[in-house]
Formats: sequence, structure tokens, C-alpha cells
Amino acid sequence: MITEQQIRSVLDHPVHDAEGNRIGKADHLFLDDTTGKPEWVSVKTGWFGSSESFVPIRDATIVDDHLEVPYPKATVKDAPNVDVEGGHHLSAKEEQRLYEHYGIAWDGAWERANQPGDGGWAHSGNQTAAGAAAGAAGTEARTSAATGREPGHPGTAHDDAMTRSEERMTVGTERHESGRARLRKYVVEEEQQQTVPVRHEEARIEREPITDANRDSALAGRPVTEAEHEVVLHEDRPVVHTEAVPVERVRLTTEEHVEQETVTGKVRKEQIEADLPEDAPRTGKDRRR
Repeated sequence: MITEQQIRSVLDHPVHDAEGNRIGKADHLFLDDTTGKPEWVSVKTGWFGSSESFVPIRDATIVDDHLEVPYPKATVKDAPNVDVEGGHHLSAKEEQRLYEHYGIAWDGAWERANQPGDGGWAHSGNQTAAGAAAGAAGTEARTSAATGREPGHPGTAHDDAMTRSEERMTVGTERHESGRARLRKYVVEEEQQQTVPVRHEEARIEREPITDANRDSALAGRPVTEAEHEVVLHEDRPVVHTEAVPVERVRLTTEEHVEQETVTGKVRKEQIEADLPEDAPRTGKDRRR
């Protein structure tokens, strides 16, 4: 069985189930009033530790820096909500509800308290280590955590005042992927027009009279014969050539824009009111806060 000193070392530390799932944080330790042995521990669960569940620790173990209990996470979180009495004791009625939830025989638990040498549970009431040191007596009840705090609230265990608490909403942001942008290059064709000069040759007949200057050339050869003379004509034709040249560089960048968005959430707050006799005077301090 885990000792009180071992439990103290893991208060405010995580509590895991047998499969290693984190259940919550150990908050208060409950000791048996008669034997002074640890019997229950309260575990803060839910968002920001808004819920508190009770779990028996007779079969719990200390693993590294956390407490491991042999009950599934869902079983602990579904444990019945119990009221702790003003003296920070767990009443026998509430304790019976917890026994039934965890499948522990209530009658067997009473019998174990009377078995010699068993080191079992005595149901004369449980109290915290602070309450045991002060000699506080338990009457069919169990005390709250060894920290001496009112369960779920700051303050001392002997303070007659009632603490009113409320939740404060804290809004943060987390980054999520909203979409993707990519660059894609593809080829398109377009027509372009340019005007260029082209040249071509045409045949033209030139006639010249016989003169003294060309007479010798004209009389060369046979006087009357058939002859043929060919002239090659030329022309320019447009030819298109293309070449790839870089024209610009394109890249994707991101820029942040900040917008204001209103977030709505629900928070809980405690209200305190007093039930006074009808003939008692009513003052501003008696009104609900």
C-alpha cells in the first residue's frame, strides 16, 4: 500500500490510468481517521481542472513522477460528484456511492476494518494529514487533501468564510492550414506580325540597235541559226526563327493580415446567498453576490 509520504510527493502531479492515459492532476489526499493511511485522492479533470473526481488508492502505484491507478480514465471521470462536509470529511453516504461506482463491496469494506493484522479500512471517518496532526476527530466522514485546502478552492481549512470563485475566459489562437497556393508554368501560342522587305528578280527584254560599237559582237557566229539563252531569276522569301529569352522572375510569398474577431464563450461563476430567519434584519451584506 502506498504511504502518505509517497502520496505527498505526487500531489499536484499527473494521475494516469493503467494504460498510461493522463486522467488529471492529484489535488487532495484523504486519510483514514483511525489508521491514518491514505484511502482516497481527488483528481482535477476537465478543462482547466474544472471537475474533481475521487478515486481509491489502495491498489495505486507511484510510477516515476506520477500516480497510476488501476481504473480506466473514463471510470474515474464518470465517478459521482460528492459533497465534502464543512469539516472537509467525506460522509459515509457519499463514500458508499463511490464504493459502488468502483465495484468495491461496501459491506466487505466495513468487515476489513475489524480484521486484525489486515491494515484495512476503518470507517470511523477519514481526515487530512493536517487534520490528523491537529487531533481532529472523524465521525463517519473523510477529510480532504493533505494540503489543508478547501476542495477546489484556496483558503485555510479552519476559515469560517466561504470562498466564491468564478471562471475567467482566456482566448488564444492556434495556427491551422487554410489553403495552398502554387505556381504552375504552361505554354501558350500567340500570333505576331512583323513587316520585312523581300526582293525578287523579274525578266525584262532590252533591245539595242546595231552600232559600230557592237557590230563585231553581233556578226560573231553563224548568220542564221536557232539559239536559246536562259537567265536565272531570284527572289527573297521570309524565314521565321525563334529563340527563348528570359523576361521575368516569378515567386510566391506570404504576408499576414491581422483582423479582429469576436469570440463568445461560457464561463461559470459561483453565487453565495444566505438563508436567514424571516425576522432577521436584511443588510447589504446579506444579499446575493
